[in-house]
Amino acid sequence: MRHTIGIILGGGKGTRLLPLTEKRSKPAVPIGGKYRLIDVPISNCLHSTLNRIYVLTQFNSVSLHRHIRQTYSFDVFSGGFVEVLPAQQTLDRETWYQGTADAVRQQLRFLKEPGIRYVLILSGDQLYRMDYRDMLNTHLAARADVTISTVPVNADAARGFGIMKLDPTGRVTGFVEKPQSDADLQAVRTPAAWIDERGIASRGREYLASMGIYLFSRDLLVSLLESTTHDDFGRDIFPMAIGSHQVQTHLFDGYWEDIGTIRAFYEANLMLAQRQPPFTLAHRKWPIYTRPRFLPSSRFDGCHITSSLVADGCFIGPEAQVASSVIGLRCQVGERVQIRRSVIMGADFYEEDAETGREPPGVGAGAVIEGALIDKNVVIGAGARLVASEAPSRDGDFGRVCMRDGIAVVRRGAQIPENWTLGDPD
Repeated sequence: MRHTIGIILGGGKGTRLLPLTEKRSKPAVPIGGKYRLIDVPISNCLHSTLNRIYVLTQFNSVSLHRHIRQTYSFDVFSGGFVEVLPAQQTLDRETWYQGTADAVRQQLRFLKEPGIRYVLILSGDQLYRMDYRDMLNTHLAARADVTISTVPVNADAARGFGIMKLDPTGRVTGFVEKPQSDADLQAVRTPAAWIDERGIASRGREYLASMGIYLFSRDLLVSLLESTTHDDFGRDIFPMAIGSHQVQTHLFDGYWEDIGTIRAFYEANLMLAQRQPPFTLAHRKWPIYTRPRFLPSSRFDGCHITSSLVADGCFIGPEAQVASSVIGLRCQVGERVQIRRSVIMGADFYEEDAETGREPPGVGAGAVIEGALIDKNVVIGAGARLVASEAPSRDGDFGRVCMRDGIAVVRRGAQIPENWTLGDPD
């Protein structure tokens, strides 16, 4: 790992996560009450003893830059860093990043530094826990030029992923993006016995889906990027490498979720709040790192909370009920509030820190929230009723609130009046 660098791709617009990405980049979106999406791949790198990491950014990246600067600093003896590489115009190039491969191409000078033999390409919007040393071992054992991490899925799930076709040694011989027909699925099916023989129980999962995690031998990656104008790894660079180079698959069987849509983001958060979640944040040997904050313990006053996560610095008032939800930092919840199957991201400041004349963020007395995703610094007035099932439609904008795939999403800093209901005129 001393000869490996990590590159985390965080420059996309994140349009499928709107409105959460209206004012922040996708990797900066909060998750699990107190973390940000970027914390997941960085933590995996650090636990894998990979401490030289570049984060490529482009859109709405100020909060992401601030978070990385305030969270990840190393002593001068480690030689480690987490460095942000924003898109920028230079004398050689005047365009922004045109895709994932183009983003790395524009930063090739950092890949060409001495001592680098391998480049690990990661996404900034996935939730998983993985030791990249295992992937490097697979790469070295197979004498591969490129290694791609894959996860077994069943036939129904395979229709939503890029699926690998392998030979008996695990070498990738073909790739089909989101196969739909039975013939396409059969062409990329991996025998269950082959998966079982490698220590992973297939359990009806006979298709190997790309996780979007690539390990390249540095010299090959530089050659591929310099000799082509292709913009995307998954669509262009990786399929091109299959025909002319040794491309190997690395099997992974832990929890993995691509958080690219509002529905996926919402369900991943609620999953974390389950009594026995498939992915837990409370891992003694492999915690998810994030920015340390000096906040008081949360205070509960005669409320009832079940199957929920509550972050630091919160107050939940008398007779409030919180069920199957995630409550973010500094969240102030009034008396008799009902919150069910919702994600409330909390606030960046307390009441005494608020600007003069501005109502402090929080949830007013008697409000009802269900099936909602509420961004930071939102004010919900007393008696307001924000219930997704009562919206006029599953998708659409209703002034202060927008519906996305049946989830009520409240924009950052919005103010919901007292006794307001979903569907009321703005």
